[in-house]
Amino acid sequence: MSFKRYIPVESISELTINRLSVYLRCLQQLEQEGTTTVSSQELADRFHLNSAQIRKDLAYFGEFGIRGVGYNVTQLREHLVNILGLHEERRVLVVGAGNLGTALSHFSGFNTGGFRIVAILDSDPHKVGKRVPGGLVVESVSDLPRIVKDRKVHIGVITVPASSAQKVYDDLVNGGVQAVLNFAPAQLKGHPEAKLKNVDLKINLELLSFFLTHAARMAAIG
Repeated sequence: MSFKRYIPVESISELTINRLSVYLRCLQQLEQEGTTTVSSQELADRFHLNSAQIRKDLAYFGEFGIRGVGYNVTQLREHLVNILGLHEERRVLVVGAGNLGTALSHFSGFNTGGFRIVAILDSDPHKVGKRVPGGLVVESVSDLPRIVKDRKVHIGVITVPASSAQKVYDDLVNGGVQAVLNFAPAQLKGHPEAKLKNVDLKINLELLSFFLTHAARMAAIG
């Protein structure tokens, strides 16, 4: 296998990166099952993917696999780990110790695979000082700049009400955080020096509602 050491980030779509994460999970499952090699077609058939898309996505980053044999599962998994930067620890800070923030702070997916939540903050004095499931103690949001610096935070996660989200985002970026995951139902004004990813759960529910509504109408017409 050969691996391209430099990839122009602007040429790689978020959809491609999302699919790399899916491929990684599939390879991890195959490795746990003891599978040593897999072809793109076998990978596609097993996990309901597209074999041509798999080959196209991987081609951005190098030449993987042997014609007629397939991919070495462990080696390809390791390459994807490196491509996604998961070989380094990414320290995560959660702002908002409500139901969602508390749940995320001890969610195993946020504390494995290269990620570690190092703090959870809130502005409510009644929450500050309390221990949440997972072991973290809620700290004051007023300490955000110091915590970001002292604990070398890479990623900020926003789970505050919409009215507070922009200020929290600005404070995270001003504090030196370069990547932010926003769960607040608010459109934030971005900063060029920080990557912002919005996760609006209600938008996804509304999308499903749209399909349910129009599927029912099509069924009625049919």
